[in-house]
Amino acid sequence: MVVLMTMGLGFFYGGMVRRKNVVSMISLSFVSMVLVSLQWVLVGYSLSFGGNVLGGFVGGLEYAGLRGIAVDQPTPGLEGLPHLAFVAFQMTFAAITLAILTSALAERVKLGAFLVFGLLWTTLVYDPVAHWVWGGGWLHTWLHEALGAAPLDFAGGTVVHITSGFAALVLALVVGKRIGYGEYNMAPHNIPLTLIGTALLWFGWFGFNAGSALAADASAANALLVTHIAASAGALAWLVASWVRDKPGSLGLASGAVAGLVAITPAAGYVGAGAAVVIGAVAGLLCYGAMLFRIARGLDESLDAWAVHGMGGLWGAIATGIFADASVGGVSGLLQGNVAQFIAQVVDAGVAIAYTVVVTYIIAKIVEALLGLRVTETEEYVGLDLLQHGEEAYAWGG
Repeated sequence: MVVLMTMGLGFFYGGMVRRKNVVSMISLSFVSMVLVSLQWVLVGYSLSFGGNVLGGFVGGLEYAGLRGIAVDQPTPGLEGLPHLAFVAFQMTFAAITLAILTSALAERVKLGAFLVFGLLWTTLVYDPVAHWVWGGGWLHTWLHEALGAAPLDFAGGTVVHITSGFAALVLALVVGKRIGYGEYNMAPHNIPLTLIGTALLWFGWFGFNAGSALAADASAANALLVTHIAASAGALAWLVASWVRDKPGSLGLASGAVAGLVAITPAAGYVGAGAAVVIGAVAGLLCYGAMLFRIARGLDESLDAWAVHGMGGLWGAIATGIFADASVGGVSGLLQGNVAQFIAQVVDAGVAIAYTVVVTYIIAKIVEALLGLRVTETEEYVGLDLLQHGEEAYAWGG
């Protein structure tokens, strides 16, 4: 289901670009899947979930190439779950994270440069942050020792959405605007394609969140329900907000649903349906506001990964610290008097943002200097589909 999300994200993004770049945009999600899947097997899983090295900054290489993981071996600490099933499940999270940040590169990135950037970014940003939050790394340990509360991230609000969203913001600044941005019409070429992508994302998100319970149990059932409720609240909130300003567009409905899905992701195992309504609704309004801010600033973060995933993920991480309910996930939040958990969530998100911004900028500048991230002006004008892929999405005639 999470694999389907990554492909669905390609359709979600593909419908929002111009017709001459739709093949390129969808392909970036497919490329992210195949590139990260191989990286994950070779080193990514080990760097994320191996034993602490470098003071818990990253995991060791004991699982590199999946060595030492027998077919019948259970996941450490989860005797009922085959280790290889856990490896495969976590692989899909890493893959969609890279796919999300392609928003910032729409219609202007060199495929070869993206391959190099994607490999470096996944290895140097995603894998360390995943280790800090999920693999018992330094951040988890430090916060637990300092506050008595480890950061909560049920299904990737920090690890997936904050990292990809804020990386997209940095990339947009490094790569620069598309030629003619703000001067010429760059309206979405196929809104139904984006809506199909939204449907696939929404469906796949049940695997993303409910699957993170790692069992078919009550926690998974709760995660499934609150995921749907938050998506619905986010969609309705964005729809109403956009209606007040102009017209209730279907793209707003789709973006609001994704905002709600993003925000509930870290909280899905820790809050009930009532909190999910609030989390989703606030996400819809917050992410809509972030999009308007981005447009007002003239920033061409083309498909709003920062506004929806970055800001939605940040709100979700903080909201987890506010609304966590001990009767749901065994951990209480600020509303139940647990100030330490709220602080842990804020610090966790802040550290992830700072690290992502700095390292993404360094990687992007290195790749830009060595390979150049952007296509030529002629390629951008003609379109990436024809000049990079030799294909057209819509070939008319015989």
